[in-house]
Amino acid sequence: MTRTVYVNGAYLPETEATISIFDRGFLMADAVYEVTSVLDGKLIDFEGHAVRLQRSLDELEMAAPCTQEELLEIHRKLVELNDIDEGLVYLQVTRGSDGDRDFVFPSADTKPSLVLFTQNKPGLADNPAAKKGAKIISIEDIRWGRRDIKTVQLLYPSMGKMMAKKAGCDDAWMVEDGYVTEGTSNNAYFVKDGVIVTRPLSNDILHGITRKAVLRMAAEAQLKIEERLFTIEEAQAADEAFTTSASAFVMPVVEIDGVALGDGTPGPIASRLREIYLDESRKAAV
Repeated sequence: MTRTVYVNGAYLPETEATISIFDRGFLMADAVYEVTSVLDGKLIDFEGHAVRLQRSLDELEMAAPCTQEELLEIHRKLVELNDIDEGLVYLQVTRGSDGDRDFVFPSADTKPSLVLFTQNKPGLADNPAAKKGAKIISIEDIRWGRRDIKTVQLLYPSMGKMMAKKAGCDDAWMVEDGYVTEGTSNNAYFVKDGVIVTRPLSNDILHGITRKAVLRMAAEAQLKIEERLFTIEEAQAADEAFTTSASAFVMPVVEIDGVALGDGTPGPIASRLREIYLDESRKAAV
């Protein structure tokens, strides 16, 4: 089945979708993005993603292509047109194109580009990987300093995932100045003696929408949370660990750099938080 995608105001078959070769997203990675999960045909945490999108645009002094209400309508229409029950909606905004390549930003009246497409992911919520748990390697974090802006500059995270794959593992956690920042496409946590530990928000990490929701739910469940810097060695000595992201929700971690956590199976807190998140998110989906 050919997907219907959205490009600058038009719903098109994916085979007919085009963007200018001078678009700054293509030439400069001058673009931001969001990924919203779909469960039961409804959008998960849409408002959080829309708010973060606007923050990213503001930080880069990039114009918004449309209103939040219009974005919601586009998301819903794509979900309907592509018959998505479980899957993802990818959104990207670029600074647009003024018809040539230049390091200097184009004039203020240059229209931003807006592109959206869906990915059909049956079984997204009941992911077998969550029952097995992920194996993690650590790598040096050499990304730029504004990781809180959700840009499309994803080359190094992609390389990190390939490093993990070559090592026979599932993903990588990045380390800077001796401390874990985050995963290649997720926020990182460990649990010790019932306490959930994760790095505090700053420009060093993405302000995860799923992170925010999971920490709120953990607090409501009377779990203790510490937002502080931590090392790989601390995480290896933990009882369990996990990651959070919009596309994988809460993913248990069972091994870090070859060291098994606990008994080497998904821990009870990570597994319970995944259940709570999926249940509550489905109730609040739009």
